[in-house]
Amino acid sequence: METIVCQTCEEVIAFQEADKVGTLYGTCCDCHSDHQE
Repeated sequence: METIVCQTCEEVIAFQEADKVGTLYGTCCDCHSDHQE
């Protein structure tokens, strides 16, 4: 089981089935819309 965490606000976005336990970093919808370049 992997946890997907927002790299900006560190809120948990989702969980994903995986062979190992781990953490992935992404950007949640709230932070993504605020920080578009």
